[in-house]
Amino acid sequence: MIEVPEGYRDVPPEDREKAQVFFERGRTVAGTGNYEYAIEMFLQGLALDPDAVDAHQELRDISLKRKVGGGKALGWVEAMKLKRPTSDDKSNMLNAEKLMSYDPGNTDPMQSLLQSAHRAGYWDTVLWIGPIFQKANADDKKPDFNKFIVLRDTYKALHQWRLATDACHYALRLRPDDMDLATELKNLGAMDTMDSAGYAKGGSFREQIRDMNKQSRLLTGDKDVADLDAIKVLIADAEGEYKAEPHDPGKAMRLVDALERTEHPDYESRAIELLQQWYDQTKQFRYRQRIGVINMRQLARMERGKRQALAGDPGNAALRKEYEEMRREQVEFELKEYQLAADAYPTDVRLRYEVARRLYALGRFSDSIPLLQQSRMDPKYRFDAGILLGRAFLETSFLDEADETFAGLIKDYQLLGDPKSLDMYYWRGRILELKNLKAEAISHYSKVAQWEFNHLDVQARIKKLRS
Repeated sequence: MIEVPEGYRDVPPEDREKAQVFFERGRTVAGTGNYEYAIEMFLQGLALDPDAVDAHQELRDISLKRKVGGGKALGWVEAMKLKRPTSDDKSNMLNAEKLMSYDPGNTDPMQSLLQSAHRAGYWDTVLWIGPIFQKANADDKKPDFNKFIVLRDTYKALHQWRLATDACHYALRLRPDDMDLATELKNLGAMDTMDSAGYAKGGSFREQIRDMNKQSRLLTGDKDVADLDAIKVLIADAEGEYKAEPHDPGKAMRLVDALERTEHPDYESRAIELLQQWYDQTKQFRYRQRIGVINMRQLARMERGKRQALAGDPGNAALRKEYEEMRREQVEFELKEYQLAADAYPTDVRLRYEVARRLYALGRFSDSIPLLQQSRMDPKYRFDAGILLGRAFLETSFLDEADETFAGLIKDYQLLGDPKSLDMYYWRGRILELKNLKAEAISHYSKVAQWEFNHLDVQARIKKLRS
């Protein structure tokens, strides 16, 4: 069964056709050696069809020919304009690709292109630039560990387990003593083995979408008779194998997998019963942990439904109160599940970080601080946990500690204008404002405004301080 994660953006056929005019013109002028004009033509075409992988590759070939011919990178002023992120991820993606076209060996615009394409929903583009980005970083004299982690996390979000495994393997080469990373490498390899779908086996996302009517109904709950019959066949097959070998945990988990895929409460209840049975027999916590995962997914579906209902009727005070109560119950339930898992697997930093996030969300800031301090020692959570830690210090009125935390994050973080840097500069600005350091606060707010003018209440804060 092909599984395309939610968030993919398909391009209308008419836009694809319009884009071909620009691509053809770009090929023609590239043949005359007018590479700059060809680059502009391809970028205009990609603005219409951002997921045209063949066009991305042609543009890269043109940029490499230009580089070999002595072509220079963009000037500093124009490059800075293109590096400045906007609220439009497609524009950010195309700006990064233009930077890369004029400097094809630079891995920074490759990373920006990858992340912007992912956020924008152009996932065939992600899977095109990913291997180029990975090889360029690996071939660098000083490979960047964090860039391999970015690749790993992006692939994980797209359920591309084999590609995520490869990126994780490169990261582990740089830090061979990182036991958590080694454990994740094993987990990713297991996911690759278990998952029968994926880009490499199912073609491009664009091709997958053409045959997604049945899968879409399965994911959204619009299940007709054919859908139910198809999934019952899978479940019956797994059930038969399990009954034939009831003591085989692999057969049991294959049945659980099939039941879970339905996202239907009745089938999920059967999966939970099976997992509980294996937990009672073996006392192995992994079975109990998976029960919690199923329950959390069910709550997440309920939360999405409530949130959508509130979005359709935002002035309904009763509905808002109902949603807020439901959301708090959801976070409290998740906290209990992650605490159980963290107790069972005390060396798993991810679980401690998830506990800390829930404690923070529930307003238990003092309780979250020690766990956030532990989590930020792991490179994977260094900045995410650090941002929450700084905010927790702020919430508990430890202003100097909050200030030093954000100052350290800002010093060490390499990207500017992405969501993490926006948070770092905005919240340090809030702290500096509270410490009555107005000029410094304005300086931090100003950077946020230059990167994303509508970020939170930054405009109002600048105006207030300047007045």
